[in-house]
Amino acid sequence: MNRDKLLAKLDELKSDYVRIQGDMDKLEYVKGRVSSAEEQLIRLEGEIAEVRKQLEELGEE
Repeated sequence: MNRDKLLAKLDELKSDYVRIQGDMDKLEYVKGRVSSAEEQLIRLEGEIAEVRKQLEELGEE
């Protein structure tokens, strides 16, 4: 992937992360099940780290 696509992917992943984190906060407030949201956050953290690594290899970020 080129730099622009990686940056766009990173923005998308960060947006998803914030959205899911907000959903998880709402679930915690109403005593809902948060395990699925936690798993999604962990997965997104890994994807964000991978994209950052790819950007670093390109000498960017």
